[in-house]
Amino acid sequence: MHPIGRTNLADTAVEAIRAEILSKRWNLGEKLPNEAALCAMLSVSRGTIREAVRVLVSQGYLETRQGSGTYVVSTSDVVRPITMARRAGLRDQFEARCALDVEAARLAAVRHTPAVVAKLRALLEQRGDHDGDNRAVFVERDLAFHKAIIAASENRAMIEIYEFFSRSIAETIESTLGGDIPEPDRQAHDDIVDAIESGDPEKADAAVRRFMAPVLAALDRLLMS
Repeated sequence: MHPIGRTNLADTAVEAIRAEILSKRWNLGEKLPNEAALCAMLSVSRGTIREAVRVLVSQGYLETRQGSGTYVVSTSDVVRPITMARRAGLRDQFEARCALDVEAARLAAVRHTPAVVAKLRALLEQRGDHDGDNRAVFVERDLAFHKAIIAASENRAMIEIYEFFSRSIAETIESTLGGDIPEPDRQAHDDIVDAIESGDPEKADAAVRRFMAPVLAALDRLLMS
């Protein structure tokens, strides 16, 4: 095992230990090394190891026996079906979000004012780029930007629908911060605002579809892997 970085330590420890289990570093029924040994392997604290073990117990890979230790109870990828189902669900969520975002951008291109464009650019500045910290704040700011595009459509029904599904939309945003699914960069966001400002609904439509295309393509690859 290789030492891991400081970001998302528990999650990374879970993945590292799971990888060793799947590669059969420890056989079915075999006892894992003690906490001190695992800490040395991963260069993390005992607290991080305990959290990782708790997760792997809940996922069905490990079993903790009081006064005895932690044992491997499955060396097959029990998480994969759950992961694939979640990715399929995300694909559906992104498709629905794309439909709303495209139509909102088209309407915003026709109905926007200079004040609306200024607000969108200000929200993009506030959004910034994700630096690995404070994920919740980044998701909130990114969602605020996309909600502002919906608001710029001036379509009350679409605004209410987007608000109703805001939790699901926030989940799609957060899913792009884990590494498997690409996060649309600042330029992709700027392109949408520029297209809205142009007043051309076709350009706005195309900008949103370009924004979504890498995400949908990544999900398709993951679902086929």
